[in-house]
Amino acid sequence: MALKLPGQWVWDSWFVRDGDDYHAFYLQASKALGDPNRRHRNVTVGHAVSKDLKSWQILPDALTPSEPASPQSAAQGEIVFDSYTTWTGSIVQAADGVWHMFYTGTSREKGGAVQSIGLATSNDLVTWTKQSTQPLLSADPRHYAVLEDGIWPDEGFRDPWVFKLDGDDTWHMLMTARGRGGEYGQSGVAGHATSRDLRSWNLEKPLSEVNQGFGETEVLQFAVVDSVPILLFCCGPQWLSDLRRQIDNGGVYSLVVNPDLSGVDFNKAVLFSEPDLYACRLIQDVDGVWQLIGFVNERDSHFVGELCDPIAVTADPVNGLVRKN
Repeated sequence: MALKLPGQWVWDSWFVRDGDDYHAFYLQASKALGDPNRRHRNVTVGHAVSKDLKSWQILPDALTPSEPASPQSAAQGEIVFDSYTTWTGSIVQAADGVWHMFYTGTSREKGGAVQSIGLATSNDLVTWTKQSTQPLLSADPRHYAVLEDGIWPDEGFRDPWVFKLDGDDTWHMLMTARGRGGEYGQSGVAGHATSRDLRSWNLEKPLSEVNQGFGETEVLQFAVVDSVPILLFCCGPQWLSDLRRQIDNGGVYSLVVNPDLSGVDFNKAVLFSEPDLYACRLIQDVDGVWQLIGFVNERDSHFVGELCDPIAVTADPVNGLVRKN
């Protein structure tokens, strides 16, 4: 059955496998808020475990927002980067066995308008320790749009996805970001950073250009699906360019890319045929079959807020991610 909580809305998720167990981490907020749009500012990171990606046991919550800076410290300019929200991330295991969760934070000191990326670590995937009140990575105005540009109401820099390319010891991070100079509805780019040790990161130029049809490229993931390198992301209809809106109405997209992630062109992205889903992730099941899991967004104009059952998928070199027969 889907991961559905009676008292909570569930949306963006990320997964990691540890032995026979699959761990799901997800954004959650109380339905007592009434308006589901309020969930974004009243969020914690939940945690569940499964053997089959279908039946889930709920575990203690993984992360909550930090305490804000004291009035005295705030007056001196101190900012706690995740004092307002803890949002979407990803998890990898270092060579010493320590789990690293990279996640998005926004601060009360900046009114939640600036997004940045932080780090928490764990030895068991259950108890997490935040590594700093300061962000690990923030948008660099040399390559990325920032709040001071005055174009967007926020500084988009979130949803870190960390991985290694085949045959490469370098860690790569993708993040949802906006490039400089793009039209309002076409600013979305694939942000990129690199690291050798998961602690010190170099923020690189985006892997894509602006004006490729998307104002946002949310919840990016890179995976080689049945020998086809795929970039997975999502975008709502409100963030599509006029030209892209003539093709589809937003949702979950896949894009066939080069194995080294060079020359990413979102113009070639293909919509996945499941209009109710958003913020999907790819993960292999115990049999090695790729599965797609995302949250059920809206049905009959009402927000649902639960994770779907896994959908078996494969990849086509032209059409990207498709259902597996």
